[in-house]
Amino acid sequence: MSTLPRIHPTQESARLADLRRLGVLDSLEEQAYDDITRMAATVCGTPMALITLVDDRRQWFKSRIGVQQTETPREVSFCAHAMAQPDQPLVIEDTAKDERFVANPLVTGEPHIRFYAGAPLVTAAGQALGTVCVLDSRPRAISDHQLEQLQFMAQQVVVMLEARATQALEAASPPLSP
Repeated sequence: MSTLPRIHPTQESARLADLRRLGVLDSLEEQAYDDITRMAATVCGTPMALITLVDDRRQWFKSRIGVQQTETPREVSFCAHAMAQPDQPLVIEDTAKDERFVANPLVTGEPHIRFYAGAPLVTAAGQALGTVCVLDSRPRAISDHQLEQLQFMAQQVVVMLEARATQALEAASPPLSP
């Protein structure tokens, strides 16, 4: 199992507050997010793709293709590693050759992840909340163009999450009197 990068407690508190502000954890499936997940898998040619959000104890999947689970413990999360460097994507061409992941139960067991590429979901406040990621059960490479497209998709997911939170806030606010 991998050791997660350490995050300063103050930064983690701010990150979790930003995640809670969006009000998306444990929400129902939504077609718009599923469309982005399908695009990620198609563009990158992978059988698995996810939109993940990482809270203090788990990695939850807002959308998933090719993966049965709806969440995993944070301790085995590849995306938590990607979030540690929010300004760049994380690519692991062969998890069996990466000491951080070689013993990870998601590598040694279902879904037998051998390839991972994830683009962090970074809010305007600079908080990394999860990723748009693609996975495969065999080693592979990803082109610069595919990686760039994955980053564009991650940016779009953040825009959608922010719009969703704004709409929920407006719906909960009483109308202004004339």
